[in-house]
Amino acid sequence: MSERPQAAEQAVLVHVELQEPAACEELAELEELVRSAGVCSVGVVRALRRVPEAKYFVGLGKAEEIRDLVRKTAAEVVLFNHTLSPAQARNLGDLTGCRVLDRTDLILDIFAQRARTFEGKLQVELAQLEHMSTRLVRGWTHLERQKGGIGLRGPGEKQLETDRRLLGLRIRQLHRRLEKVRRQRAQGRRSRRRAELPTVSLVGYTNAGKSTLFNRLTGAGVLAEDRLFATLDPTLRRLDLGSGGAVVLADTVGFIRHLPHHLVAAFRATLEETREAALLLHVIDAADEQRPAHSEQVKGVLQEIGAAEVPQLEVYNKMDMLPGRRPRAERDRGGRVRRVWLSAATGEGLDLLIGAIREHFGDRAMRRRLLVPPSAGRLRARLYDCGYVRRESIDSSGAWLLEVEADTAGLERLWQAEGLVLGTYTIEDRAA
Repeated sequence: MSERPQAAEQAVLVHVELQEPAACEELAELEELVRSAGVCSVGVVRALRRVPEAKYFVGLGKAEEIRDLVRKTAAEVVLFNHTLSPAQARNLGDLTGCRVLDRTDLILDIFAQRARTFEGKLQVELAQLEHMSTRLVRGWTHLERQKGGIGLRGPGEKQLETDRRLLGLRIRQLHRRLEKVRRQRAQGRRSRRRAELPTVSLVGYTNAGKSTLFNRLTGAGVLAEDRLFATLDPTLRRLDLGSGGAVVLADTVGFIRHLPHHLVAAFRATLEETREAALLLHVIDAADEQRPAHSEQVKGVLQEIGAAEVPQLEVYNKMDMLPGRRPRAERDRGGRVRRVWLSAATGEGLDLLIGAIREHFGDRAMRRRLLVPPSAGRLRARLYDCGYVRRESIDSSGAWLLEVEADTAGLERLWQAEGLVLGTYTIEDRAA
């Protein structure tokens, strides 16, 4: 597996301000990543460059400054807030005498610490191995030596080629296992569609409060901490919307600036829950000064995974940290809710969010009384699966007398699945 800093390790942080906007990284975010990884920062080296230097990424003078700070603080690792080439990491490691990791290494380490489920561990291992396969040259010291020993001397393959082949074999094995997970998730989604339960996925920049909101809505008890990537493995729970039926709410991994492409690819099975959702709740930290930039980063990742066209509802969280702000729902010119301001920590505004979700899936809820014969037992079961049944009794003929409350579109889909016309078995309709 890849090199990873251990808890309580001493680290020197390096942040280079480049004139290229696409290459800029926030130093505050690096410090949050380091804290989330359980590493102690003992010093920061900052530099200003027009473009990265080929040998050390920074100039020779700054590289020597990093070396001197490492020696002074007895740091065990140097963490760059940028992506280093294998040669740059090796050169810096030779100069400083300690391990040198870049931003991608750090993110992968945090993901490895957070993974709890079998699927999560597979995805992290795949991302680590694919990252390692591009930089074997710095991770090993014996790779250019010819293999030796009885029966192995001769022209054979170099150790570098052997390790690359073994890595490729393991990567293919992980892809096959994750493909099986992807099929299982697809089967689960088909089951939910048969039960007429749409999926609503929480997405957003990491540490925006998605898990706190998820716990407030569902009581799931998902880990929610003030650190980046506190939640890695996806969690799905049923959310009752009252007269609007029910949905499946999915809590997913948070996004971050310049999320490595191979990490997005490794987590594609998990992110499919987002792509296949009927509605995305884009959770935004309302108190974050960088919220416009972070929102654009989230939209970029959604575009990359093919979820940009899924309907979105913006949820501005942490309203309690903005003095004078009250919960509210903002509508567009067409009268549809586009933005909800709330506080997941205090629970203020949750009713507005649930109302907006219910409205999105059709707020034409009707209360109906149905007389369902014993021959339509499957329809009765599906009505219960969707959470539509409010009361039930049995008449003298053995038929079920059901009082249901649901939107017209949902009921129509159920009736069509049974080969019936909406209105069959209905005794009375009245507005809910």
